[in-house]
Amino acid sequence: MVDLERIKKETFEKLELSHRNPGVYNGKWENFSEKDSISIRSPIDGSDLGQISVATQENYDKTVKILKKSFEEWSQVPGPKRGMLIKKISDSLDKNKELLGRIVSLEVGKTSVEGQGEIQEMIDVGYFATGMGRQIYGNTIASERPNHVLYEKFLPLGIVGVISAFNFPSAVWSWNSFVAATVGDSVIWKPSSKAALTSVAVMNIIGRVMEEENCPPIFGLVNGRGSMVGELLAKDTRIPLVSFTGSVKTGRHISTMVSERFGRTILELGGNNCAIVSEKADMNIALKGVGFGALATAGQRCTSTRRAVVSEKIYEKFKEKLIEAYRKARIGNPLEPGVLVGPLIDSEAVRNYEKAIEKAVSQGGKVLVGGKIFNEVQTGNYVEPTIIEAKGDMEITKEETFAPILYLFKYRTLEEAMEIHNSVPQGLSSAMFTTDLREEEFFLSSRGSDCGIANINTSTAGAEIGGAFGGEKDTGGGRESGSDAWKAYTRRITITKNYGKELPLSQGVKFEL
Repeated sequence: MVDLERIKKETFEKLELSHRNPGVYNGKWENFSEKDSISIRSPIDGSDLGQISVATQENYDKTVKILKKSFEEWSQVPGPKRGMLIKKISDSLDKNKELLGRIVSLEVGKTSVEGQGEIQEMIDVGYFATGMGRQIYGNTIASERPNHVLYEKFLPLGIVGVISAFNFPSAVWSWNSFVAATVGDSVIWKPSSKAALTSVAVMNIIGRVMEEENCPPIFGLVNGRGSMVGELLAKDTRIPLVSFTGSVKTGRHISTMVSERFGRTILELGGNNCAIVSEKADMNIALKGVGFGALATAGQRCTSTRRAVVSEKIYEKFKEKLIEAYRKARIGNPLEPGVLVGPLIDSEAVRNYEKAIEKAVSQGGKVLVGGKIFNEVQTGNYVEPTIIEAKGDMEITKEETFAPILYLFKYRTLEEAMEIHNSVPQGLSSAMFTTDLREEEFFLSSRGSDCGIANINTSTAGAEIGGAFGGEKDTGGGRESGSDAWKAYTRRITITKNYGKELPLSQGVKFEL
């Protein structure tokens, strides 16, 4: 048994956290406010992890003004030098990886491996952004006029707002922030109130690096409730881009407010991810891919596998083996070695899990394994990973439930499988398990997956930082992290230069004085 109290004490001391933590950083920490704060409880055992003070409108305005001034200075720093600062931040995160991973596990219930993995993802994104500092490219275009040069440049936007979710309390912030900072932006971060402690720990480390490097405060933190801080961010004309990760409902609201002022959004909303398992699949790879996709982070990833559509030719065998794997999955304290499934984030998530199962059964679904609160753990928000055999057109299977619930479907033809796959409003991640090239290409064609991410012989869950991350339909649109996603954090300027002695006009237009 791990000694949770000892782990908490040691981690808090080394990361300079206390029971009462300031929640606003703008080059310095604002003092802890007694007026309003967020209480953080660990989903592992329900214990009190401390308090984070909530930003006032005055705190918010002060932070935005400082970040605006920082942007004016930071945007003039050459890209390669900006990239090198991000490298130094990543180096510092690497030195504190184990401690930061513990905070993630304590606050949101991820297993030790997943907690460490989240911090590693931040580090990797930072190193990716470092190299990107030398690759902020523009296009040179053939001009139709003689003695003219036509080309494009990508310039920084200004202040980028990032609103992150509890399930990835630091990694998704880094996807946006490290890339945005490398192209010359400053960043204001509003984390989930359910994961505020991680944001303070991360900013403690980043703030020290910026001070040591005599860098303007390009990263700001404003903890608070979405009803206040989130609304301020969405309506603020000083913030040209807001990146939001969260529910479809909240995403629609934020998108409306930002678009009303002609601002930009990057939205990463619902995921109802499906894996198709062909009779031509490698059974072991398919079982591992579906199982990991559904069980990782207790089903609380936006990319979690929520539906598996299996060929009728192997359905019974696959179902039997998957049920066996679920029964072996160890549930419990995520800091214990060997635990695969930790707790849900809070009691509300547990209630949503129960309601979803009740709806599924009432709509004709059959619980094959799981379906109950996990009673072997005395405290915390633990539930049994659940497989439900889906019958017909069950409406609940079109909803995203942040819990380890997997709906199992059977298909006869690949066209039928794709119809089930694409029948939901969300469009984030997808997977197909097959060794048949024709099936694979069909899945990756315009007739196949309608998602932003498509995988062959690997899980829907997780994504490499080098590829742009995001989805279609109700997932919201926009891309983060890799590939050319950096362009979203810039403004494009098209430039025409005339170096000749005449002024020829486009399309051969004549204009005589």
